[in-house]
Amino acid sequence: MSAGPQNSDFPTTDSTLSASALYVTHGGGPLPLLGDLGHREIVALLTSLGSRLVRPSAIVIVSAHWEAAVASVTASAQPELIYDYSGFPESAYHLSYPAPGDPALARQIVELLSAQRIDARLDTTRGYDHGMFVPLKLMYPDASIPCVQLSLVRGLNPTQHLVIGAALATLRQQNVLLLGSGSSFHNMQAFFQPQTAAMRAQNLDFEHWLTETCTSTTLDEAQRRERLAHWDTAPGARYCHPREEHLIPLHVCYGYAGTAAQQAFALDTMKTQTSAFLWS
Repeated sequence: MSAGPQNSDFPTTDSTLSASALYVTHGGGPLPLLGDLGHREIVALLTSLGSRLVRPSAIVIVSAHWEAAVASVTASAQPELIYDYSGFPESAYHLSYPAPGDPALARQIVELLSAQRIDARLDTTRGYDHGMFVPLKLMYPDASIPCVQLSLVRGLNPTQHLVIGAALATLRQQNVLLLGSGSSFHNMQAFFQPQTAAMRAQNLDFEHWLTETCTSTTLDEAQRRERLAHWDTAPGARYCHPREEHLIPLHVCYGYAGTAAQQAFALDTMKTQTSAFLWS
C-alpha cells in the first residue's frame, strides 16, 4: 500500500504552508526549551513551522496533559502557566508565555460540542500546561495569538475524540489552528533503558503504521477512521503507548481535518523515532 505523502524533511523553502491541524511531539517536559540535545529535531521543526505556516487567527490546543470528566475549555482572558513537571532546573519554573485567552472562542467550542450532544463545559480557572506553552513558545514566541486549551475526556476513547474533532470542523473557516500536542511514542520506561533491536523494531513498526494511516491516499476516510479507532491493534502499539494520552490528541486533529495529512515529519527524539503530522 502506498503511504501517500512521504516523511518530509523540515520545511526549508520560503513558501507558506496552510494548516488546519498539526499534531506534534512536545518532548520531555520543558527540555526543548532548555537546549537538550535529544530534542534538537523537535526544536528545528517547530521553529521552522512557526515561520512558515499561515498565521492563525487563534489556536485550540489539545494537550496530553489535561484530562477531564467532560470536554473542558479554558475560558480565562489571560490564563496563567502550569509548570506541570518536576526535577528540572529552576529556570524551567520561570518560563513565560503570556498568550491571551479567547473567552468568546471558548464559548463557541462548548456550543459546537453541545450541538452534537457532547458534554462540554467552560473552565475559568485552569491555565496553560506545558503541552501548550512548550511547542508554542518555539512556534510563535511573541505570544500574541489568542489560545484556548481543550481537554481530553477521561477514558480516552479514540472514537469519542474523533467525534470531538469533527464537531469543531467549522472553526477551520475562521482560520483556527487545532494543535494536538503529545507524542507518537510515549513509553517512559523505554526512554531510560538501553535500546535493543526488538525495542527499536516495535518503535519503527508503529511509526510506519501511523504514518501510513494518517497520510495514505489509498485509504478512504472510513478506512482511516477505522484504523485510528482501533489503533491499539497496530504493530508495536502498546509498546509505544502503554497509556494512550499522548496519542489521542492526534485523533482530535484528524477528526477536525477529516482528510489525509498532507505532510509527515520523522523526528529523532531522545534516540527514538517520533512523528509530526500537518493537515492543510
